[in-house]
Amino acid sequence: MAHAPAPSCPRCGAPRATGPECPRCGVIYAKARPRATAPPAPPGPEETLPDLGAAGVALGMPAPARWSGELDGARRELWIRAVAAPAALLLALAMVASGPGHALLRTFLSMWIHELGHAATAWLCGHGAFPGPWRTPISAGRLPVVVIGVAAALAALAWRGWRSGRRALLAAGAAGLAVQLVCTLLPGATARALITFGGDAGCMVIGAALVATIWADPEGPLGRGSLRWGFLVIGAAALVDALHGWVRAWRDPGELPLGEIEGVGLSDASTLMQVHGWSASALSGRYVALGLACLAALGAAYALMLARARAAVAAAERQGGPS
Repeated sequence: MAHAPAPSCPRCGAPRATGPECPRCGVIYAKARPRATAPPAPPGPEETLPDLGAAGVALGMPAPARWSGELDGARRELWIRAVAAPAALLLALAMVASGPGHALLRTFLSMWIHELGHAATAWLCGHGAFPGPWRTPISAGRLPVVVIGVAAALAALAWRGWRSGRRALLAAGAAGLAVQLVCTLLPGATARALITFGGDAGCMVIGAALVATIWADPEGPLGRGSLRWGFLVIGAAALVDALHGWVRAWRDPGELPLGEIEGVGLSDASTLMQVHGWSASALSGRYVALGLACLAALGAAYALMLARARAAVAAAERQGGPS
């Protein structure tokens, strides 16, 4: 005959004493309630719930949740790469077409890239230069320290690209060294003409490069710090401002920016025509050709980056499933 189990405390489970209170937990037996059964612990980080697939859905069980962070990020980047650059260029064009907007855009954005264009061209030609508001002082002759400094910076850029496997940096450094070599060997008068031409030319080239930063890696320095958005606005303003003005001059020579700037001297167009002997058609034609080349390069980069973004979305969908 089996014995009944000894009575125990309903609170702590200790053997029941003869008195009204439990000697272990102090609870009064007559008022104590049985212990609640602890709920099952949730699955730990190493445990996974079984995936029943279609059978689970048929039994009314919810489908397992999927991580969609990478897919959402890929879709967001696709949208940015498809819309941001065209929208910025169109917005800059709208501002250039209006008087107050054009003045605002030139004063705070494109003017600085114009002066940087003068300075960058001077550095490549071996001249010292310091870009400032509306004027860039340039040394009369070539300075060896400038030649060596620019060559060292470009070589370091190419070396960094080679060591890190980033072909864009390697190509930029190598191309810069080649351009510097050509510019340094130019005759003095030709170099001065190129430096003068480099103002609006720099607006187009540097502006296009700044626009292209919107397609940088979102996890890289430009993407994480949101610098690419600021560079996009500045670059679009510079590129559109310079190209718009020279397209008008190409269509109507009366729109050429000739004359003298107070406190600076002859305008760039007047200097190139009066000092260096460029014709009006050659002047406007060269600027327009350069601007169209920059737009073509941006178009090619746009198509390439859009294709890569679409491929990233497709890869994320295959890996994580639709969100």
